Amino acid sequence: MRHLSADARHRIRVTLNGRAVEGAAEPRMLLTDFLRHELFTTGVHVGCEHGVCGACTVELDGVPARACLTLAVQADGAVIRTVEGLAPEPGRLSVLQEAFRRHHALQCGFCTAGILMSLDCYLRDHPSPDEAALREYLSGHLCRCTGYVPIIAAALDAAERLREKRQHV
Repeated sequence: MRHLSADARHRIRVTLNGRAVEGAAEPRMLLTDFLRHELFTTGVHVGCEHGVCGACTVELDGVPARACLTLAVQADGAVIRTVEGLAPEPGRLSVLQEAFRRHHALQCGFCTAGILMSLDCYLRDHPSPDEAALREYLSGHLCRCTGYVPIIAAALDAAERLREKRQHV
């Protein structure tokens, strides 16, 4: 393990949304700040800064992670996916994003990126969720606008469409 001095900036290399990128970070810099201010990935939102609200959720090496609880230096060499990486191509929404649009599953949008990232991972591992399982899973995300009803409807819709898509492949 290399020694990190408290004041020095360290080169951090990650694969971000499929692209190799790098930036510099002090040892105490949070991953949220690194992604937003060094790599200009502004879809990552900073909410509570305590890991409670879920707004900062990203996919880190294939699993959902709270970027506000992760130091940038901890992510060196990691594969990171943010909400910007959900769309399959520019100008086209993912199945989950399209379901959110169809079901009006966002209002102010502040929590949406984190919820989308968590649900994207969850639906990959749980292709046939029920409403209770989704509610339990999303209990780590705070949304002050929607009441979660359209979010659950969108997740169930996306799960069904993803299952149909897999059957036709």
